[in-house]
Amino acid sequence: MKKNVGKFDMVVRIIIAIAIAVAGIYYHSWWGLLALIPLITGLTQFCGLYSIFGISTKCSKKE
Repeated sequence: MKKNVGKFDMVVRIIIAIAIAVAGIYYHSWWGLLALIPLITGLTQFCGLYSIFGISTKCSKKE
């Protein structure tokens, strides 16, 4: 798995995951489990949809 999620994108995904999880807990809803998707993609820095569409927010350093 090649990393295709950059630092900013990773932080945004984790913040969104926390917000979804908190809302799910607050409203006693199973929809809070959707927080796992952005959390996992943020922590692993790999997004399957990005790889399908050829997108990468990871900064590539050229030497």
